[in-house]
Amino acid sequence: MTPEERLSLIKEVGEEIIEENELLELLKNKKKLIAYDGFEPSGRMHIAQGVLRVINVNKMVKAGCKFIMLVADWHSWANNKLEGDLDKIHIAGEYFIEIWKACGMDTKNVEFVWASDLLDNKEYWKTVMQIATKSTVSRIIRCCQIMGRDEKEQLYASQIFYPCMQAADIFHLKADICQLGMDQRKVNILARELGEKLGYWKPIIVSHHMLMGLSEPPKTNESAKERAITLKMSKSKPETALFMDDSEEDVKNKIKKAYCPEKQIKENPILEYYKYILFERYKKIEIERPEKFGGNIAFNNYQDLEKAYENGSIHPADLKSAAAKYINELLEPVRKHFSSGEQKKLMEKVKSFRVTR
Repeated sequence: MTPEERLSLIKEVGEEIIEENELLELLKNKKKLIAYDGFEPSGRMHIAQGVLRVINVNKMVKAGCKFIMLVADWHSWANNKLEGDLDKIHIAGEYFIEIWKACGMDTKNVEFVWASDLLDNKEYWKTVMQIATKSTVSRIIRCCQIMGRDEKEQLYASQIFYPCMQAADIFHLKADICQLGMDQRKVNILARELGEKLGYWKPIIVSHHMLMGLSEPPKTNESAKERAITLKMSKSKPETALFMDDSEEDVKNKIKKAYCPEKQIKENPILEYYKYILFERYKKIEIERPEKFGGNIAFNNYQDLEKAYENGSIHPADLKSAAAKYINELLEPVRKHFSSGEQKKLMEKVKSFRVTR
């Protein structure tokens, strides 16, 4: 692919790119870019972390990037996930990797790096301290959003280290591109601002969309960016999230109860599934409808589906029914992967852990 074609593919992943012109220059001058994302092993995996993450990572790989997935075990420990039990966190990390393999991540071109393996390098801690000495406490607290925290929450001292470590990760993984969610934007901006001052570089930020939770959105006056983070799917609200290990009936029941107002296309979580997941995995999607309403109707792209829903040609119940059907198809390989043997034992262990926030 040409640099422009590679950029076009990366733009399918990035809801926001900082900065696009810098990215194009890198694509022209560096054959193999390193992109990274980090994840906290913190219990079960929801569909945004699973299927959607696979879609985006595979696009980055297709665009010519080497992708590093950082298993942020120490970050998870610092953030008191899974009761701050590092052994449980490690087990959850292995579980996440197995799920990604089962649902089609291009693991030949993805390297999994454990954060704990970076810690023996004294240069890593030197970078952490450099970032800390050039950042005010108030600036670091504003970055607490990356941990799923609010600025007004009482934080533990360990959580103050977290943003400094995450910014240092970027440089010690030699990442050209920070390809994380919009909720991680603030710490990536911190790394861009400090990179050259510390003798490194300004990483490119390619922030992907945050998939909505299934409940009705709260009414707030937040900015569009902040609101997207508020609405994101969260495992701390299990009734509003689809998990990669949900049963077929679980998926049907959660989708059936989901917020999906008739003719409303804005902030509609069911339509988000179609836009960001289903039309990425299916060339054609068929919605079953009663004969008296015109019978079944098929769509080759999301835009046509959205128009049909907005004009009332598709009822919410029919939209939900089809969504549940296709999502269950996507989750079936994962269910089979964890149906027996060591994989089943691994899943059962993780599901038995008490999730802490």
